[in-house]
Amino acid sequence: MKSLVFTVTNDLNYDQRMARICGTLASNGYKVTLIGRKRRNSPPLLPREYNQKRLPCFFDKGKLFYLEYNFKLFWFLIFRSFYAVCAIDLDTILPAFLVCKLRGKVLVYDAHEYFTEMEEIVRRPAIKAAWSALERFTLPRIKHAYTISDGYARLYMETYDRVFEVIRNVPRTSSIPNIETPSTNRIIQYQGALNIGRGLEEAIQAVSELDGFTLRIFGDGPISETLNELVQELKAEEKVEFMGLFSPADLREKTQQAWIGLCLFSDTGLHHQYSLGNRFFDYFHAGIPQISMDFPEYKAFNLKYGVATLIPELNKDTIKSAILELDVNTQMYKQLKMNCAKAREDNCWEKESVKLLSFYSKI
Repeated sequence: MKSLVFTVTNDLNYDQRMARICGTLASNGYKVTLIGRKRRNSPPLLPREYNQKRLPCFFDKGKLFYLEYNFKLFWFLIFRSFYAVCAIDLDTILPAFLVCKLRGKVLVYDAHEYFTEMEEIVRRPAIKAAWSALERFTLPRIKHAYTISDGYARLYMETYDRVFEVIRNVPRTSSIPNIETPSTNRIIQYQGALNIGRGLEEAIQAVSELDGFTLRIFGDGPISETLNELVQELKAEEKVEFMGLFSPADLREKTQQAWIGLCLFSDTGLHHQYSLGNRFFDYFHAGIPQISMDFPEYKAFNLKYGVATLIPELNKDTIKSAILELDVNTQMYKQLKMNCAKAREDNCWEKESVKLLSFYSKI
């Protein structure tokens, strides 16, 4: 039985991708351990079919957090028995890389993000230079890697001449309400991390100027306080609701109750332009249409399945226009909703997990 260790920087409970990956491997004979961090307000770990370990950290964000967490992760890994370590993103790659080199173990890289092109990094040249140097040092020396979109895989091939397999972050199929039943509410839903470049400010501005719509924001993140201040400034407290963090099961239920979802990004950095966000799949799996960006990956998918209305640029006016079009054009809305059924049938974890198992069988 091969022992696999996965490393992330979150507190494990709300990471649906890692729950799917680790759960699938554990149920197929691998001994799996997922390592994350313990925050001051972290709830108890959810029971899983694999081992979980949280490393407590004094620092919660910024450079000192990354230094502390990577230091602790190195010393945790150096004495642990395993066959391979899979580092998720650049923020856990260094300790995994060093330990595997020192001990002659297999290293795998899972690029959830095109890390050096994330907006919060692109905006800070010194930070970008540091992460880019780490990427240049490690990635050319890693043999086994996968990522979440064809766009990211092409970028890594062009930059480092390395093949990245594509294992998308698609949900498992689950029962949903009758997809033909028209929605009577006008709940617009965002779910995911509250980070810059996710269209949250623009969405709040758009909804604040519309009557009869409610924007529900599920998640937490660095700009939570800024978004709350914006809602107060616009006097939109009755139109925007901050829902906080929900367990994956509870979030799926809430998503099914929404009218549409939002999968929006700025065009700053290649990370957004070639992404294929988790929520994009979550929305059509819940049977709801969505507003997304006219970026290459979303455009290609939508040409095939037609689950979203795409906007050419991110601003409050394009979002408002898309919302009103879906509200007025009931036939269009119904067709998008119907298309979700075919999309979720073809794009589900039951099929995507076959690629995951094939990948790990070869390392």
